[in-house]
Amino acid sequence: MKGKNIQIKSWCFLLLLFLSKNIFAQVPAFDRLEQLFYQKHYKIVYRKANRLLDKPEYDYSKMPLYYRSISAIEMASNPIWFKKNKSIFEQAITDLKEIKSTEIGKSIFIAHQIELGTLKMDIDSWLSDLKRQGNQSDFSTYSEQFSLLFAGLSLNNFHETAANPVTDVSNKALTDRFEMVKYAQKQLGVPYVTAGDNPSGFDCSGFTSYVMSSSGKKIPRRAKDQYEASTKLKASEAMMGDLVFFSNGGDISHVGMLINEPGNAKKMIHASSSKGISIVEIESSEYWKKRLVGYGTFIR
Repeated sequence: MKGKNIQIKSWCFLLLLFLSKNIFAQVPAFDRLEQLFYQKHYKIVYRKANRLLDKPEYDYSKMPLYYRSISAIEMASNPIWFKKNKSIFEQAITDLKEIKSTEIGKSIFIAHQIELGTLKMDIDSWLSDLKRQGNQSDFSTYSEQFSLLFAGLSLNNFHETAANPVTDVSNKALTDRFEMVKYAQKQLGVPYVTAGDNPSGFDCSGFTSYVMSSSGKKIPRRAKDQYEASTKLKASEAMMGDLVFFSNGGDISHVGMLINEPGNAKKMIHASSSKGISIVEIESSEYWKKRLVGYGTFIR
């Protein structure tokens, strides 16, 4: 009996390992949804996510349902769409609540806090419009539902801080970081071009120097020089707006910009030679983990 229990535990461990790899592995179809969402192509995201939900090979993941839901909620800002598709909007809220209630869904919410933070800011703006228009019924109903949906997520405090006027230095720095990341995400899909440093094409350091310049920060052009000029950070300190550097064994050969909130898994936006401007989770990528050198910042 003891041997049988050990065998069962071993199989359970292998099953969990398999599921975790599938949950967090990069899937091109999901990467595309993320890219289109950041570019605000919500109708396209909705249609593509719907198609993925009809394909059995994606049944293991909540990602298609997640993207269908958040894109439907974003489309509600169009009053004509909202009037015609109120049931779709309400189903999207229900689906997100169900996703959040599962362990896998909680992992999705944690990994996409910046995305959800942007969604929350858009929802807050939409709710303000409802109130201003005198639609008290919908305002009260949906305010309560979204309050429950976002309850317990750290993105609430962060994005409320970022959205409001700030007076102290620390809050101002957070706002600057948030705006910088949003600006970086607008470049998603731009192709990789050797020595490129503008939205027609970027290389890795051309991209980071371009984004930094949007906040008035002039930094060196080459990845190696950016590393040397930056203030070095511990992994626990590095967060959105900071730079992450890589090497193939010699000098610094690649740089990206972190987009994760403090304390969350490291995620970067960078100029990939194969995908152009794209997003990758560093800690779930053996390729990038092996080449990681360290973190640096130009934000103080």
